[in-house]
Amino acid sequence: MTGETAAAEAGAAELPGGRRVLILASYAPSLINFRGPLVEALVRRGHDVAAAAPEMDQGTGAALRAIGARPLSLRLSNASLNPLSMLRTYFELRRLLRRERPDLLFAYTIKPVILGALAGRAAAVPRIVSLITGAGYAFTGEGGGLGRRATRLAAARLYRRALARSDVVLFQNKDDQAFFRKLGLLGAGGTSAVVDGSGVDLARFTPVPLPARTSFLMIARLLRDKGIGEFAAAARRLRSEHPDVPIGLVGYLDPSPDSLTQSELDGLIEAGIRFYGKLEDVRPAIADCSVYVLPSYREGTPRSVLEAMAMARAIITTDAVGCRETVAQGVNGFLVPVRDSDALYVAMKRFVEEPGLAARMGAESRRIAERRYDAHKVAADVIRHIGA
Repeated sequence: MTGETAAAEAGAAELPGGRRVLILASYAPSLINFRGPLVEALVRRGHDVAAAAPEMDQGTGAALRAIGARPLSLRLSNASLNPLSMLRTYFELRRLLRRERPDLLFAYTIKPVILGALAGRAAAVPRIVSLITGAGYAFTGEGGGLGRRATRLAAARLYRRALARSDVVLFQNKDDQAFFRKLGLLGAGGTSAVVDGSGVDLARFTPVPLPARTSFLMIARLLRDKGIGEFAAAARRLRSEHPDVPIGLVGYLDPSPDSLTQSELDGLIEAGIRFYGKLEDVRPAIADCSVYVLPSYREGTPRSVLEAMAMARAIITTDAVGCRETVAQGVNGFLVPVRDSDALYVAMKRFVEEPGLAARMGAESRRIAERRYDAHKVAADVIRHIGA
């Protein structure tokens, strides 16, 4: 346990059962897919849990009710830090907080964190917890165009104000915690701690036999910062030498300026990459691969990697913030430099040339997932930090 972690636990006043908890998210399905065990654990402890997100769909709403939580819909745009949109959401949050009167506000991803902390402190919510799931577009990479620099400046100012109003700030890796501290974004009065990502449901993502041939898969929004360009270059090169090697891609085009274009995606498909599109259940796609690849530039803790690890798949990812946490080099996979398609190609080729490697490393992935990333253990860790 680090000093920061000990301080967070020492400062977490226990929230008695039967109190009101409000969870804010930017994407409704994540309340079940990423936070389901946490919601369930809070309900079991006797809390009245409400979960709010934009465009609350029927399936997510039903799943939340099934574990004892109340789904709420919230108008929130994910496209940008547009001031008018942010202001509108802020006042809608104020109305929601007046109605719900939570004792604990728990928010994750950039807009819920920023607006939740600002509105929550203005509404005198007794305890505010912010979970940083990754630095995101604003802080990924260096330099960038005018748009990215402006976004970075705006995000830093907003984070600084919001986190100064948070009682506890949780991170999914130590690098992000150090990065936010270096930028002066953490308030002096609160505490911060690190948890092992969102965890993964080990009973849902279980080991399955490897396919007969070595094959590869990437799952991501089709953003350049996810390393899709490097993946495409390495995949094309590998298939030029081994045209029978299956390579798959799960994902979708994103409204972000960082997204691939439709024509670029069409080029990948023409190069022989199997495009699954957006999948509600990624398990069949993971079962079709023997090696999972994520050449991202920066993550919190990549959930898709944890899911592949739980299904006993070897991993190739980057030696980048968040990603490096998931791989023991040469044990359950390989780490490659960021933005290095040549190194990615070499790592992928090694699995083709050494067919037994994927099975050995995949077994290690499952062991690591069981030891560190069980979603129920992670949820219990979060609850200790937030004092609920």
